[in-house]
Amino acid sequence: MIKLKTLAAFGLSALLAACADSPLAEAQTTAAAVAAPPPAAAEPALWVVSDADSTIYLFGTFHALKDATQWRTPKVEAALRSSSILWLELADIGAPGADAAALPLIQRYGLDPARPLSSKLTAAENAKLAAAAAKAGVDPAQLQPLRPWLAALQLALVPLAKAGYDPQLGVDTLLASAARAEGKTIRGFETSEQQLRFFADLSPELEKQMLLSTLDEVEEGPAMIDRMSEAWSRGDLRTLEREMVADMKNETPAFYKVVLADRNAAWARALNEHLKGSGTTFVAVGAAHLIGPDSVQAELAELGVKAARR
Repeated sequence: MIKLKTLAAFGLSALLAACADSPLAEAQTTAAAVAAPPPAAAEPALWVVSDADSTIYLFGTFHALKDATQWRTPKVEAALRSSSILWLELADIGAPGADAAALPLIQRYGLDPARPLSSKLTAAENAKLAAAAAKAGVDPAQLQPLRPWLAALQLALVPLAKAGYDPQLGVDTLLASAARAEGKTIRGFETSEQQLRFFADLSPELEKQMLLSTLDEVEEGPAMIDRMSEAWSRGDLRTLEREMVADMKNETPAFYKVVLADRNAAWARALNEHLKGSGTTFVAVGAAHLIGPDSVQAELAELGVKAARR
């Protein structure tokens, strides 16, 4: 199954930010945010790659967090201070107008007004959809023009937002804002359209599976993300790999290949080429990309480049 806990850490930052700003999400997220207590020992994982004249730091992120989540450790701050380039999944994350610019793409790839959502589901599945929408406080009619993947994301975001998870507090957005203020160079691995099409190009069967999985898990979504964000802030890679990577690789290998393995390989090639230059770069991508057998570090190792944990 495609699980909700992947949403905050996969690296689909364009999708999360733009959908969080959509009218459906805005209408349903008026409840006060609930801040979780900070972990006792925050130490999110950080890796370094280097050669004679280049240093690249690799930092896994969550794209939506609560304001109490700890991640700015001395190691991270030192790495950021020494870096002149910030490399994200999207160069324009958090930039003025970026979320609004992504909305036409969401409309292009996420709407299907000619075929209502209900026509793609059985009677029993439609009943589950109506029940989930009611619990989330969403008007079911608002979901009907949406493709299954976008309906799934919207239903997942509502309880997360009510629990205090905010893309504006996501690590990538905060890092990008600080880098712009400091005049640092910001690079991106992908475009908003590429990120949206990871979902939009799913097969109809896998897209529907994503929605049905969301309907099954939407109530436990915030507690699930709480556990994952706490493990991330502690640098607990074993838990993150089991919950984020291993489940998906075993249960939906086609989805795993598209949104994780293939992207990691492409990013590793780009970083290997970047090492031919000089200077210090801080790379911040979704946490799931830096754990597991097909991580960016594993792909770099295939190219003869070793990443060491700091």
